[in-house]
Amino acid sequence: MNTRILKNRIKEDALLNNISSFFDNEIYLVGGSVRDILCGREYVDRDLIVTDEDAQVFSKKIADFWGGVLVPLDELNKIYRVVLPDKIQYFDVTNPIEGSLEKDILRRDLTINAIAVNIKTGEVPQFCIPFIDDVENGVLKGVRRENFTDDPLRLLRIFRFYSITGFEISDELVDIVKEYSDLLLQPAKERIEYELMKLFSGEYCHNALLKMDESGVLELLFPFVKELKQVPPNLHHHLNLFEHSIETVRQIEILYQDSSEEVKKHMQRVDFGGFSRLAHLKLAAFMHDIGKFSTWTIEEDTGRHRFIKHEDVGAKMCADVLKNLSFSNKQIDYISYIIKNHMYPSAVVSSPELSEKVMMRYIRHSADNAIDNLIIAQADRLSARGELITQKIVEENISALNKMLKFYLSVKDSLKPLPKLLDGHEVMKILNIPPSEKLGQIMDSLKEAQICGDVTNKEDAINFIKNVC
Repeated sequence: MNTRILKNRIKEDALLNNISSFFDNEIYLVGGSVRDILCGREYVDRDLIVTDEDAQVFSKKIADFWGGVLVPLDELNKIYRVVLPDKIQYFDVTNPIEGSLEKDILRRDLTINAIAVNIKTGEVPQFCIPFIDDVENGVLKGVRRENFTDDPLRLLRIFRFYSITGFEISDELVDIVKEYSDLLLQPAKERIEYELMKLFSGEYCHNALLKMDESGVLELLFPFVKELKQVPPNLHHHLNLFEHSIETVRQIEILYQDSSEEVKKHMQRVDFGGFSRLAHLKLAAFMHDIGKFSTWTIEEDTGRHRFIKHEDVGAKMCADVLKNLSFSNKQIDYISYIIKNHMYPSAVVSSPELSEKVMMRYIRHSADNAIDNLIIAQADRLSARGELITQKIVEENISALNKMLKFYLSVKDSLKPLPKLLDGHEVMKILNIPPSEKLGQIMDSLKEAQICGDVTNKEDAINFIKNVC
């Protein structure tokens, strides 16, 4: 793409066109915004460098112009965000480092992120011109080798942008990762968590994980990978456990692309951690079998590989892994839940009769995670094609899981929360028992009875708890 086409696309951006028309400053659109324009991708963020006015002063002017909100992001480095009234689109504004646009651009990580264009003239500085070719050729290259040692988090950003763009990683960049991989854990864990979630948000996430493994950095971030690789294929799995985990991520990406708009909308929801359910589900898929190594046994008489309660062990293990990477409690709760229940939907559909009552019980148990659980169950099934797993087994399982998904979508809008028939104080009074572990067990049993439809009113609940005791 030549610079003339880029210039035309800048002019087609109404927000940028208004700024260039009403402000006389020298303003450059830089970084990922330019990359997205070159790739024809939609974008809501616009990174601006203003060279001839204090960034805070200029940011306040455009905030006032648009009726937006000015948010200081980093006052030390003079980085400000202007959130527009729609609360979706925004500008990030700063001044060039040391007053030099060239120094600012050339200190960035990847050439695809090191492009600037003057929004008034459409001109691209000469030192950026070669970088446009890298976008057009779909290749990730580093701007300068030393930029990666200045901030080792940029080593992880290589794979984040690979996951998002699918661009090939240059051999030189791979060499840089291998040479400096020992620096990867130096950045704050919160920054690492952010980059990982960006990576799991990408369309090419499964490929990025493989590239990280080839480059020797995956085990640094996720030490359990070494254990996954030690569990070989078996009669139920045609891949070793590491390959199976990556394939499960890939299958989720495929299932998502083939999903209905209703399912996609659910998976795009940002309910915790600042990232979509889909991104978190892919991370859960990558980790869903981490409990298998420590529960792995081989039966002497049959040679069958067993992994008893691996889902419970894995759910507990994942909490420690994710806490170490500064994931929030809500993120950990979700991922642990998915790991613990990733086999539950397939167990439900294996019942002799997949009745509406059986499916409703699943829905009540899974609540807001009903879709997520069904997707990972399908992905897990599609990723395990050992000798004993026939095509018929796979097709019947996927068909039944889809039946349950269809049923959920048909009833979800009419579902009401189960009423609380008895609280803990009432149960203690009726049974004359103190607060205890036994009380918790009774309350859990009562909830289960409601889910199954065996208890529907307060009288039923009282009779139930009396019989349980």
